[in-house]
Amino acid sequence: MHLSGSITALATPFTAAGGPDTDAWLCLVDAQLAGGTQALVVAGSTGEAAALSGAEYETLLRAAVERVAGRVPVIAGTGQSGTAHTIERTRLAAACGADAALVVTPPYVRPTPAGLLAHYRAVADDGALPVVLYNVPPRTGCDMQPETVAGLAAHEAIVGIKEAVADAARVRALLPLAGPGFSILSGDDGSAARSMLAGADGLVSVASNAAPAAFRRLCDLARAGDAAGCEALGARLAALIDFCGVESNPIPVKALLARRGFGHRDGIRLPLLPLSAAHTAAADAIAASLASLEQTCRDALAA
Repeated sequence: MHLSGSITALATPFTAAGGPDTDAWLCLVDAQLAGGTQALVVAGSTGEAAALSGAEYETLLRAAVERVAGRVPVIAGTGQSGTAHTIERTRLAAACGADAALVVTPPYVRPTPAGLLAHYRAVADDGALPVVLYNVPPRTGCDMQPETVAGLAAHEAIVGIKEAVADAARVRALLPLAGPGFSILSGDDGSAARSMLAGADGLVSVASNAAPAAFRRLCDLARAGDAAGCEALGARLAALIDFCGVESNPIPVKALLARRGFGHRDGIRLPLLPLSAAHTAAADAIAASLASLEQTCRDALAA
């Protein structure tokens, strides 16, 4: 498996009653495929994995796998604070038909580098699914350094890393590890084009939930080395990317999705709350602006 290009970390639409909105979920998957998204992440941070029951997780993942029907890889978020629980969740994801597991550094417990090596090797050695490492220190309290990644990249079942640290020096340190069996994926929308221009393989995006064709186009331009094209499209995406950070993810992007009919406007689970009233006007304006941008990018992709 070699993951690359535009990958969306799917948000999970909820109904007004608070349950997963299965119809909206399948429509969101369809919209991503129509927009050219090249892989999908189910139940990652953006998907509110921590707020899903085991039954909800399984239902959503099975539905996505069935809908995608092999057209793009489906990557399941399986990382837990404990290694045994991570292995258990990864086995469940494999049974649901996922193609790979996105395994975040264990939240809250703050393992040492040696502990991270042992953790990821145990998950990979179990062999349920190919493993994509995921480093997002602000959410987990653990920053996996490039030296630790280097110690894992040679494992045949570890196929890449989603690196959410946006620092250019971090990306440069990881790029020598890239190859046919190990992908370097940006986990930061704002710096992703820069990372791909430098040699990263792709992006796992939040904002692409709302603009899949635009992010596919951005990834295509960056991977082709078109810096000028990236700059022009990046300028048009800047307001969307900035908006997705005005409150904790996935609050802003779910507000945008709700304005397009994907889930209820209040469809987010505690301890997160719906988008604050102070940002409502911005959400309305950005949502309204996306239709023309998406059509332009769909036309470019089709050309």
